[in-house]
Amino acid sequence: MNAKLVLSDGTTIYGRSVGYEANVSGEVIFNTAMTGYVESLTDPSYSGQILTFTYPLIGNYGVPDGGQKDNGLTSFFESEKIQVSGILASSITDQFSHFNAREHLVSWLKRNKVVAVEGIDTRMLAKKLRNDGVMLGKILLNEENIDFYDPHVHDEVAKVSCKEVITYGNGKYKIVLVDCGVKQNVIRYLMNYDCTVTRVPFDYDYHQIPHHGLFISGGPGNPAKCTKTIEFIKKSLTGKVPILGICLGHQLMALASGAKIIKLKYGHHGHNQPVKMVGSNKCLITSQNHGYTIDSNTLSKDWLVSFVNLNDQTNEGIMHRNRPFFATQFHPETASGPMDTDFIFNDFFQMIGSAK
Repeated sequence: MNAKLVLSDGTTIYGRSVGYEANVSGEVIFNTAMTGYVESLTDPSYSGQILTFTYPLIGNYGVPDGGQKDNGLTSFFESEKIQVSGILASSITDQFSHFNAREHLVSWLKRNKVVAVEGIDTRMLAKKLRNDGVMLGKILLNEENIDFYDPHVHDEVAKVSCKEVITYGNGKYKIVLVDCGVKQNVIRYLMNYDCTVTRVPFDYDYHQIPHHGLFISGGPGNPAKCTKTIEFIKKSLTGKVPILGICLGHQLMALASGAKIIKLKYGHHGHNQPVKMVGSNKCLITSQNHGYTIDSNTLSKDWLVSFVNLNDQTNEGIMHRNRPFFATQFHPETASGPMDTDFIFNDFFQMIGSAK
């Protein structure tokens, strides 16, 4: 079936529908990663977005079995379902070869009712988004029109956060995980340590739960929408329990501290984002997906900038001068992607051990 992508500036791009047949809308972004489409598609931080894969061929290693579970987590996926509104690609193959594969990408997309369009000039589209900035778009497969959907004016976090308290493990250290759209690999990393992880909804008052450490997850959309979460974090920042925030959690900690957030022109999406550790010449390669960043000039004197993005010099990390609070804009859980920054988890538990 013929399909077309209509951008909010009126640009129309044509392709072929190979997924579920429906009209969808969302924010159009691009991801430059060569691999990791299964992880990206199930990453809750992509909720409300139409994801463009710039790598010319996707689907060649199929889709693994998502039903296998360990500690209540799927083996290979980042959540229980596909989170994107739709995908755009140059070519999507239904031929695959991988020892973990159980089905091809096309059948997985159709079974999960996800719209997919191939035959798109993704190089041209990425250059356009790179020049003009991310914009809203809609994929139309029939003559029925739909409105543009802007995930930044909706509460995307409420859609992807868990609805009840969930506990993983039975270890020595008690960790509260605020789920703003957590990737399951965060929990997998945490479970490598001697801890009990209590996962709570984003708007849950976790202070009633005794804990040695607080982890604030990444997630989709506009951080300013998480007003309850920000208030809870403000209270935590008056204490001394170690806190680690990543991605959206990084932005929420900054807002709770009194800093301001700015929306990026095109955001940082995909792998191989170079980040410099402030105070050194060390460069780390990171995985990211976000559309906002902290305005470093608005940080109070109690906070330091710990990482900066080498592409555009935007903020990639903060740390408190005197208390065990720190956060990163990039994803140290790196699924999929480079593993340069997984030491962040070890730093977190060293802080917990020291505090204890």
